Amino acid sequence: MIEVKNLVKKYGSRIALNQINFSATKGEVLGFLGPNGAGKSTTMNILTGYLSSTSGTVKIANLDIIEEPLQAKSKIGYLPEIPPLYLDMTVKAYLKFIFELKKVKLPKNQHINEIIEKVKISQVSDRIIKNLSKGYKQRVGIAQALLGDPPILILDEPTVGLDPKQIIEIRDLISNLKERRTVILSSHILTEVQAICDRILVINKGRIVADDTTENLSAGMERNHILYAIVEGAKEKIISAIKSIAGVLNVFVTKEKEPGVFEYKIESDKELDIRRQLFKTLSSQDLPLLGLKIDSLSLEEIFLKLTEGSDVPDEMQKNKKEIKNEGDENS
Repeated sequence: MIEVKNLVKKYGSRIALNQINFSATKGEVLGFLGPNGAGKSTTMNILTGYLSSTSGTVKIANLDIIEEPLQAKSKIGYLPEIPPLYLDMTVKAYLKFIFELKKVKLPKNQHINEIIEKVKISQVSDRIIKNLSKGYKQRVGIAQALLGDPPILILDEPTVGLDPKQIIEIRDLISNLKERRTVILSSHILTEVQAICDRILVINKGRIVADDTTENLSAGMERNHILYAIVEGAKEKIISAIKSIAGVLNVFVTKEKEPGVFEYKIESDKELDIRRQLFKTLSSQDLPLLGLKIDSLSLEEIFLKLTEGSDVPDEMQKNKKEIKNEGDENS
């Protein structure tokens, strides 16, 4: 549904986007992440036709956004970070106005009423927009994006400024909207991206540094050679038992979980998986293993490592280079 190839945007001598390549398919929610100034807003403005690129192509449902702008834009529903609302109009009057502005061909009243029901704003449909809560204003913004039943939705910070209850409601709404559409979601709230998105695209300094599912990104940054074990028993005996396992380099007590139960950080050879041997060794010495986890990173930590370039595992560095080289080869 969306295909971006070799996208470049320059402002004078400054390169805002440098060889951006990605695609998004029907039924997919693509999370768009990056620090301030990374190029997120520039990319989204080019996708929606608000901004032209220096070079490269953007196709929306197989329509080139430059060569066939009106047809391509008709396939997109767009919610900017600040919804484009006319505050002195009622909700229904505003949606009727946008319906005419977009030249939608569907039956007007039926279509608008269906959208009002879908985004759950029927109870405020006759109220003036400026008197609505922030959450309802966001819903009205999503409603205007849905007018014309576009196959592609682009949502820029759709939950910014909302309270926790409103955030959950908007998340559920977005999840329900993706069934027949492609959704691109930009957000600074990483837990939100993790909860909603099927795939994450991370952009930094105008380049894509990661494009994968959250699970794969996390797996690529797992440090399998570092384990955290919760074990019951005498500390000295436990440390001695763990150190007897081939490949173990260091063992540290990190915290007391409960009386007589401690958490141990275990560092081992990167080439070895000691989990099974750890279980056997502790069991043979009557030392209950109450918990075990690999040293994995949160999405926030992954984001920081990708955008700051610190301590990124070799495999992730390889993936970053492959993304960069692919763009260079296509230029």
